Amino acid sequence: MGSKVLFAEHSLNDSLASAFCNPISKEFNMAELEIAETNQYLTFQLSEEIFALDIAKVREVLEYTKVTKVPQTPDMMIGVINLRGSVVPVIDLRLKFGMGMSERTVNTCIIIIEVSIDSEITLIGALVDSVKEVMDMDSDHIEPPPKIGTQLNTEFIKGMGKQNEQFVIILDIEKIFSVDELSMVQAVSNEASVAVEEEEETAS
Repeated sequence: MGSKVLFAEHSLNDSLASAFCNPISKEFNMAELEIAETNQYLTFQLSEEIFALDIAKVREVLEYTKVTKVPQTPDMMIGVINLRGSVVPVIDLRLKFGMGMSERTVNTCIIIIEVSIDSEITLIGALVDSVKEVMDMDSDHIEPPPKIGTQLNTEFIKGMGKQNEQFVIILDIEKIFSVDELSMVQAVSNEASVAVEEEEETAS
């Protein structure tokens, strides 16, 4: 059974807005989701921290669904999902950031993000505790990443913003994963895709 899509192709149906996990989230509207020169980010929560991704890198947001574990992969790669016939590796961002394994709740979401590997776009699922909202942020309101005071590698932090008086850590998705990690993700995706095709051929 496929996952319920909460956000897709930079658009969001009003009927799905309540599926997002923040009880104080503002109401979504199409104007918020238009890609413009202003900086727009999808915010999400890991533990007590709020993070943000450039909305241009977000393909869609899914409710948590069954993930198939792949043997001999790092702990942070919890497995793969079938996204309309495409195999997408899923990474637990809490494990990636050294924050402990995510607990599955009704708010748990998988953000499908686009990452460039050797000039090719690869899809990766990012497991997060909850998705908050799409927010606008002017460049002059974004501060440089702190040199101290965060357990994260500041190399993949674009900057710091604010949302409802809480700091938002803006991530650079292209720098979160190392070259080796991206190569592993691509290899797992390719191998799993071949396995799915073989199963379909056998079934037919």
